[in-house]
Amino acid sequence: MRKLIVFLIVLVVLLVAVDRVAAAGVERDLANRIAAASDLSGTPTVTIEGIPFLTQAVSGRYPEVRFDLGTLTYGGVPVENLRGAAYDVTAPLADVLQNRPNVEAGRVTVSGTLTRATIDKFAPRGVKIGGNGQRLTASGEVMVGANKVEFNAELRVEVADGGIRLQAEKIEGVPDQLAQFASYTIPFKGGLPFDVKVTRVKSVAEGLEFSAEASDVPIRG
Repeated sequence: MRKLIVFLIVLVVLLVAVDRVAAAGVERDLANRIAAASDLSGTPTVTIEGIPFLTQAVSGRYPEVRFDLGTLTYGGVPVENLRGAAYDVTAPLADVLQNRPNVEAGRVTVSGTLTRATIDKFAPRGVKIGGNGQRLTASGEVMVGANKVEFNAELRVEVADGGIRLQAEKIEGVPDQLAQFASYTIPFKGGLPFDVKVTRVKSVAEGLEFSAEASDVPIRG
């Protein structure tokens, strides 16, 4: 009986070790594919969620694969803490081992942060951006006739075609028509990884955090 217990313990340890080694190998392959898809010079951190791994590998389906891309620049816009997840990933084990391109995710989500420095960089000249982490504000001076007049405004943040729009509203000190002088767009001229589209943006303490997603995404190496 004692020998049987020892044997079972050793067997479990070996299975766990094999499971982790196999997971590391597939994570490495997916990391290389994600790096190629995102045009990275380095290799991202990839984690396959779920235990045990071997049952997922045999079936060729992974419910969730998480990745961390770090800081990247798109069209002159630096994005920090760029991370995401691929869901319903189809990756037949034979295709992964032989580096075939037949790997696809049913859905990919990506999120990242535009820092306060980036928000300031794209602001109109003379406009100072502030905020409390929940809402951004704009202040500065504009010419009204021959006089410089100070203004304060709140900024509404929204997804715009080709970027993130900061629209001045509730402006004080000048007529509402002058809100356009404190409004601007932060462009995304370059495509984000996997051609995800920005769907949501919100103000956070670090700046602006956006979420983006795409469906039926090939992950090719």
